[in-house]
Amino acid sequence: MQKQKSFDSSNIGQLYLVPTPIGNLEDMSFRCINSLKEATIIASEDTRNTQKLLNHFEITTPQISFHEHNYKERIPQFIARLEAGEMIAQVSDAGMPSISDPGHELVEACIEAGIKVVALPGPTAGITALIASGLVPQPFTFYGFLPRKKKEQVETLEQLKTAIPTQIFYESPHRIATTVKHFSEVFGEERKAVVCRELTKLHEEYLRGTLAELRDYLAEHTLKGECCLLVEGADESELKDNTELELSIKEHIDVLMNTGSSSKEAIKEVAKLRGLKKQDVYKEYHVD
Repeated sequence: MQKQKSFDSSNIGQLYLVPTPIGNLEDMSFRCINSLKEATIIASEDTRNTQKLLNHFEITTPQISFHEHNYKERIPQFIARLEAGEMIAQVSDAGMPSISDPGHELVEACIEAGIKVVALPGPTAGITALIASGLVPQPFTFYGFLPRKKKEQVETLEQLKTAIPTQIFYESPHRIATTVKHFSEVFGEERKAVVCRELTKLHEEYLRGTLAELRDYLAEHTLKGECCLLVEGADESELKDNTELELSIKEHIDVLMNTGSSSKEAIKEVAKLRGLKKQDVYKEYHVD
């Protein structure tokens, strides 16, 4: 095992993971500003984007690009500078480094080399959206970006549909409608979900409803800005009833009615568990 005392004096340098605003510059903390000012260099995902932030807060620390295309080349350089006693502040374009952004490989390399890694608290889209979503805030699972190809995305959703925690995903405005449609097909139309866009910005917006309601809304409306999609976890009763999915629709409804549910309630529950439309279940049940 390894023990790190983050603020003991040492001749070796330290890596600071510095969060940056996800939209509203007022979310930049004093500590983050001071850390960027005190750093020897700033490792930035996009130096042009970060320069706007630095200019706003009158930070003159030099930058070095650090992203998914050059991290293998950069990490040995950074480790050498840290071992020489320099302080490096690493930032992504917005939010927390390493969360759907570069950074994890550098953290691993620092830990391997015995270099201290200090994370500063700050903005992160997933948690910010979660606490205002209205969905159960804990337990939760952060997934990030789903696979883009339909086959791979649906396969991933099939693995996630029985998870009990609230699930958090990131998605682009160009793909959100298709992704929500896939969720409604795999998770069922009645599962609650929330789409949040433009977090902390002037046009921040929450769309709350069932997956079916969100699917229908997004089929007619185009969103702008990066989106955060939060989906309600599976109900524990769904997991208990999974063995009943091997029954026919009629048999499944009869089982629920035998436990006291009305036909209307049973049809709604079967539709939810099987990810079907209530109308289709109703027709199947009443076929002669």
